Amino acid sequence: MGCTLVIDTSYGSTVGVVGHEPIIETDSRTHVEKLQGNIARAIEQSGNTPQDIDTIIVGTGPAPFTGLRAGIVTAKALAFATGATLIGQNILEPQARWNLVRRAENGTSDAEDATRVLTLAVNDARRKQLYFELCEVSSGASGADHDDAVIVPLIAMDIDYPSSIVERVNQAVTEYAAAHGIDPATIVVDVVGHGAGKYASTLQGIERLGDIVDESVLDQPDDWSIFAAQAVVGHASDPDAPIEPLYLRRPDAEVPSPLKHVLNHAGAERTA
Repeated sequence: MGCTLVIDTSYGSTVGVVGHEPIIETDSRTHVEKLQGNIARAIEQSGNTPQDIDTIIVGTGPAPFTGLRAGIVTAKALAFATGATLIGQNILEPQARWNLVRRAENGTSDAEDATRVLTLAVNDARRKQLYFELCEVSSGASGADHDDAVIVPLIAMDIDYPSSIVERVNQAVTEYAAAHGIDPATIVVDVVGHGAGKYASTLQGIERLGDIVDESVLDQPDDWSIFAAQAVVGHASDPDAPIEPLYLRRPDAEVPSPLKHVLNHAGAERTA
């Protein structure tokens, strides 16, 4: 019987076989160097061999370029070598699914003054910015793992400065409440993901702020496979979805301007 391997390098790295405890590296300076060794160790500890892998799920970000690329390239090479099915999964939307599980485990599924919980899923983009997506989980979700949850983006995945994110979230919550005919006071917005703690003082400006949780679903040894479950659901609905890294940030390089004319000679043209 085959197994499912998960590889994510969007923040440090998480490597594991579903059904077994993952290997989590939080040091972003060394996780790339340890990646291949951790993959081999995770497979061995699960009692499997590389030939037993029939599915590989890889995190596609959004995240900074170098670490993210290392995980995706490794996953693609391993899928090619083993013949495993490769599935990509962004790291933000599973945070909304995990947030409901987290609230259930903490006994805060039904906030005292709230009927709807929205999740502002984030990841540290560095340069004083955050990757983010504001999500709602469908009201039809049920069960401890919310296997039938449908993630509905209210603000599509993007990158921005925390102060601007606060303004955009407040506007989105107001529009969401009006569209559903509900009182904005019955909504809370939890901020979940790496970078949430770093910008907590700014994120306090969210008018319906709930919890600020500077953790990822992939940090949770007991809940990390929620990431894989979300990927499987997405793959079933769109099996041909491309597996490409999500950088979101515009490249720093720019096409230089043409050289200036000198002594009445035509300037040299530069092209990309």
